[in-house]
Amino acid sequence: MRIDLNADLGEGYGPYTLGDDDALLGLVTSANVACGFHGGDPSIMVATSSAAKARGVSIGAHPGFQDLRGFGRRVIAESAAEIEAGVAYQIGALQACAALAGHRVTHVKAHGALANLSNADAGVASAIARAVRAVDRNLPLVVMPGLAAERAALDAGLSVTREIYADRAYADDGQLCARSLAGAVIHDAAEAAARVRSMVEEGAVITLSGYRIAVTIDTICVHGDTPHAVETARAVRQALMAAGFVLTAFNAA
Repeated sequence: MRIDLNADLGEGYGPYTLGDDDALLGLVTSANVACGFHGGDPSIMVATSSAAKARGVSIGAHPGFQDLRGFGRRVIAESAAEIEAGVAYQIGALQACAALAGHRVTHVKAHGALANLSNADAGVASAIARAVRAVDRNLPLVVMPGLAAERAALDAGLSVTREIYADRAYADDGQLCARSLAGAVIHDAAEAAARVRSMVEEGAVITLSGYRIAVTIDTICVHGDTPHAVETARAVRQALMAAGFVLTAFNAA
C-alpha cells in the first residue's frame, strides 16, 4: 500500500515562473524537473534540485522536444538519433545541476509531445529508452502502462514506473485524450482526487467513457503548470492517505 505522488516542476525560464513549485514540493514525493528544452535553465535546475533535496523529494529528468515557445507540447520533426541524443543531453544536464545542489537524479520521465509520441510510436519509444540506458541503465523510466513506451523500456532492460494522471482524461485505447477535447483536462481538485482513488483502488485506468483498463499503478502525476495544481495535489494526497496508502518516492535518492 505504498504509492508515489509526482509533479512536473522547474518549468519556468529565466525571470519567468510557472506554477507554485514550493507548495508542490511540500505535497509530492517525486518531482520531474525540466531540463532546459521545454522549460527550465541551469539556475532553475540547480534551485529546483536544491529545494527538492531540502524537502526530501526525489527528482527525475523531464526531457522533451527543444521547444520553449510551445512548452514542448508540439511535435518537432526529429530523427530517432536526434531524439536519442537530445534525451541523453537533457538527462546529463540535470545530473550535473543536481550534483551541484547535492542531490541526484533517480528517474526519467519524458515530457509533453515527446512522451505522447513515445506512447504510440515504437521508434521514438526505443530512442528514449536507448538514451536512458546509455546514460544510466539503473534509472527507471516513468511510463504510461500498456503502451509502446513501456514495451520499449522493458525491451531495453530498464525498470519501469507505471504512471496515471490525476488531471487528464483517457481515451479507450489507454492514451491521453487530446487537450483540445472537452473534458480532457480536469480542473476540479475534488473530481481529480475521487477519480484517482477509484483508479488506484480498482487497479485500472478509467477512461472518459467509463471503460476500465486493468493496469499496475506506481505513481500519480499532477501537472505543475495548471492553475489548480496545488489544490489538486493536496486533494489527491489526502484521498490516497484516506484510502490507506503510504506516500513514498518510488526510487528515493
